[in-house]
Amino acid sequence: MSDKYVIGIDYGTDSVRSVIVNTVNGEIAGSSVFEFPRWKKGLYCDPSVNQFRQHPLDYTEGLEFSVKGALNGLPDSIRNNIAAITVDTTGSTPVAVDRDGTPLSLRKEFENDPDAMFILWKDHTAVEEAAEINELAKSWGGVDYTMYEGGVYSSEWFWAKILHIIRRNRKIRDNAWSWVEHCDWIPALLTGETDPLRIKRSRCAAGHKAMWHEDFKGLPSETFLARLDPSLADLRKRLYRDTFTCDVEAGNLSKDWAVRLGLSTEVKVGTGAFDAHLGAVGGEIEPYQLVKVMGTSTCDMMVAPMNEAGDKLVAGICGQVDGSIIPGMLGLESGQSAFGDVYAWFGKLLSWPVEEIISGLTWIDNEIRNRILQETSEKIIPELSLKAESLPVNDTALLALDWLNGRRTPFANQALKGAITGLTLGSDAPRIFKALVEATAFGSRMINERFISEGVKINGVIAIGGVAKKNPFVMQTVADVLNMPIRVAASDQTCALGSAMAASVVAGIHKNIPAAQKAMGGGFEKVYHPDRSRAEKYNQLYDNYKKLGSFIEKELT
Repeated sequence: MSDKYVIGIDYGTDSVRSVIVNTVNGEIAGSSVFEFPRWKKGLYCDPSVNQFRQHPLDYTEGLEFSVKGALNGLPDSIRNNIAAITVDTTGSTPVAVDRDGTPLSLRKEFENDPDAMFILWKDHTAVEEAAEINELAKSWGGVDYTMYEGGVYSSEWFWAKILHIIRRNRKIRDNAWSWVEHCDWIPALLTGETDPLRIKRSRCAAGHKAMWHEDFKGLPSETFLARLDPSLADLRKRLYRDTFTCDVEAGNLSKDWAVRLGLSTEVKVGTGAFDAHLGAVGGEIEPYQLVKVMGTSTCDMMVAPMNEAGDKLVAGICGQVDGSIIPGMLGLESGQSAFGDVYAWFGKLLSWPVEEIISGLTWIDNEIRNRILQETSEKIIPELSLKAESLPVNDTALLALDWLNGRRTPFANQALKGAITGLTLGSDAPRIFKALVEATAFGSRMINERFISEGVKINGVIAIGGVAKKNPFVMQTVADVLNMPIRVAASDQTCALGSAMAASVVAGIHKNIPAAQKAMGGGFEKVYHPDRSRAEKYNQLYDNYKKLGSFIEKELT
């Protein structure tokens, strides 16, 4: 009998990746990446007000291109033995849809309206609405619907984003029949079941971002939502009551998408989930192992048996949901709103003269100019890392806060800003970069201490994502600051691999997620061990980081 294969599709911030995975051993037979062209041009975005939107055509074009690209050249023995597809996406990334479940941005009258696009996870335009939700939840006299969200609702999440859009854009308000998360829309598209009332909604998305909980019999009550805006209470009727974990089938591949992808309608499609959560699955998460998804931001995930942690409320994190990562276990989420983005910001800051001045030098031909720009962009972070790595811990009095995109954990507050203190005339680029890396490491430690202070033990740390694979200086700094070993997952495509693991369960090939992890996991390629002497020195700097953060939060916001 031929081996069975599955497809894992991972939608990140900048691109979508599809992988064809052997369910017997986790080997990747084919892979393809599609970068979002409209997003790359900065369309529908305004970073000055933290507005980040994406067009659904980036998603659909990427879906077809990446799957067909991953399948290209594979023998029929693989193509004919693909059993299931599972999709993960960023989130919360909702979109307004019409009665048929079509995003409004796919209709001509909305094709260039940013508010009709998918509202990307990192969009922070709804800070005021999030604050309003938090205030009402604590004061209205009924259930505090933020209790399973860590006690604080974020502007990055479902209800805050919807409330912001319908208040500022009457045309969207009047034409949006419902709203759908990105991780729910792609499986709906693939199966052809896009009716908003029939789409299988992700437990992961609903529980962590939409205040869904079984104790509430679903979403927040109409009474609560009406206090925010009467139209939200009306919208609730056009959303959902039930949610589904990633091991549940959403349906079969539709005829249309089977033809477009060159696959069979016998291929099953799994219920979607968020990239970080399925990344934790692909990173072989197990109880009380903290998985850090280290990319542009971080998402820090844990699972615990329900009989040990099911009744425990953990304040200050990004939610706790039964089955959001591994069905049958409590999934806990936290994270940092900016991690690699902090380094990228500094790199762009330093690159400004290169990009602006060299671009205007007419005596340099285009080929050389483009080569200078490309090589500078590619080398600036690695070179800064090498120089910063050679500096002693206490070489500089520089201290930074990593809140350049607000704070996600502990206690989400997207209104906060970053800071750098201790600058002198000797503060060169490597020293400032070192302070920024240390700040992101201190932010990671704040997350660990939040879990531990709430009675959730951490037995180990697993790292996945681009930063974990590419930057040893950052990883060693985090290990030193946490004073814990960090294992780095071997797979380069952990989120897509996690989706493939979920697909194998949907197809009935593996009985559950842990069984799929055991069969398909890639193991670990490296362990960063803390340097004890550096760890001791970082303790004092960490205390100063907390003092600086407290001052900024209390005095300057």
